[in-house]
Amino acid sequence: MTDLRGRTALVTGGGSGLGAAIATSLHAAGADLVLVGRDERRLDAVRDRLGSRTRTAVCDVATPASVDELRDALADTEVSILVNNAGVPGPVAALTDIEPADWDEVFAVNVRGTYLLCRAFLPGMTARGDGDVVNIASVSGKRPLAHRTPYCASKMAVIGLTSTLAFEVGPAGVRVNTLSPGPVSGPRMERNFRLEAERSGASVEAAEAAFVSRAALGRMVTEEEVGAAVLAMLAMPGLCGSDVDLSAGMIA
Repeated sequence: MTDLRGRTALVTGGGSGLGAAIATSLHAAGADLVLVGRDERRLDAVRDRLGSRTRTAVCDVATPASVDELRDALADTEVSILVNNAGVPGPVAALTDIEPADWDEVFAVNVRGTYLLCRAFLPGMTARGDGDVVNIASVSGKRPLAHRTPYCASKMAVIGLTSTLAFEVGPAGVRVNTLSPGPVSGPRMERNFRLEAERSGASVEAAEAAFVSRAALGRMVTEEEVGAAVLAMLAMPGLCGSDVDLSAGMIA
């Protein structure tokens, strides 16, 4: 197992779903954790489950002042692993039916949030000459997915941000990579299947079957597999500027 003892990992969106799963894997590998999110109750529930070496911080990653407050509160903490996982799925609708406010919300959280967290915590990593940033994107940024334009566009933006940022901070010893999961079983995908079924008139089961049929393994990946993938990436010190697909074979 990857040994992360002595390192502190900050995970955004850490109160549920992929964020909680990633935090669980990092904690099992020995890392100290800072779980960040908007829902204090959910964050505290994950902290209480994991126990020692875990603290929480309420933060809206899309708001510069909130991220600045988080950075200042952690001024005495060496955050050497940053996992930008916070994200919103956005609307399921044709582009012409999407309101600008809904589009902007997706980009505010998925893209600006990633930028703001990197802006806040990369200076410490570059000054120390070491660190890891893992930005959670999606295979949906790399292949057609009808009626999900803001989400797909935002995740492709994260991939572009990552590849460029790797060349900015790589010379200082900081590794920046993207993990692009395919569909992950859980409440978010259940919501998407339900919305697609309502839009198309098909059953929820048919919407799910059509979606997973695109994967070589004919299934979705699990939250636990995503957590394990983050650990695997951290175990490869030569990995930088990469985009890793974890999609059960659902690639572009």
